[in-house]
Amino acid sequence: MLDHIKNGARRLPFFMRARATYRRLKSPGERHPLQNLKPDRRYSLKRLGTDYGGWTFVDDPTLRNSTIVSAGLGEDASFDVEFAREYGAKVLLIDPTPRAIEHFANMRANFGKVNVKKYVTGGNQPVEAYDLRGISAAMFTLVPKALWNSSTTLKFFSPDNPDHVSHSIVNFQHDYANDTSHIEVQSITLTELLEEFGVGTDELQVLKLDIEGAEVEVIADMLDTSIRPKQILVEFDELNAPSPKAFERVDLIHKKLTTHGYRCIWTDGQADFLYVLNGRHKSTATNS
Repeated sequence: MLDHIKNGARRLPFFMRARATYRRLKSPGERHPLQNLKPDRRYSLKRLGTDYGGWTFVDDPTLRNSTIVSAGLGEDASFDVEFAREYGAKVLLIDPTPRAIEHFANMRANFGKVNVKKYVTGGNQPVEAYDLRGISAAMFTLVPKALWNSSTTLKFFSPDNPDHVSHSIVNFQHDYANDTSHIEVQSITLTELLEEFGVGTDELQVLKLDIEGAEVEVIADMLDTSIRPKQILVEFDELNAPSPKAFERVDLIHKKLTTHGYRCIWTDGQADFLYVLNGRHKSTATNS
């Protein structure tokens, strides 16, 4: 019963902010002003996924039967699975990391099956924890490339901790160096991705970016090519390693987003942010 209550609480939008406040009080330090943003309660906020891999977004009827782009799979697809089940949506996953590709292959083998395990703490979920009833191969596609602002071959820099799955193109973990341990991967632009799968540039409801710093370049390219997702769920990973350069990059892309009609309406107080286009999806109540 206690686990059920805890899991339910984690799905509430205010849970992540409360947790972030607790962490901030425990470990005060340099913070970006965006991290102090208060949620806009005029929007119908909803959260899906685990404590580690879940995301908060605006619940809206237009999400049903939509196609969303989810960049950065890692080993926690809880948000993607729960979103697909909730809205009957198709999910285009993008991640070139070998462990992410293996995780998806194991997940695909379980499509249609009920979960027999519970979510675990951290980012390495057992695929048996996903409730995949009603999930079919037609609902999920993994593109084993890196989302970037050009189509090329890139260095994909390894994390400090070999137990961690996330690699980075911009290598902010190592002060943006270009000579640390890496693998080479192929990249794809958002324009190319949407064209390949027949998604109109004005049809994309949700773009989720958890791509270890590359979100800055990807968003800039997206705006320059007139792609306008209705919601952008983004982790500004560089805020997890504060530096003048990290703050400058976040400042620049936040300004560019607001200039193009986006508004930031939620943050977990750490690195996750929610932007909506032109004040869409406003409501007078907040869902849980």
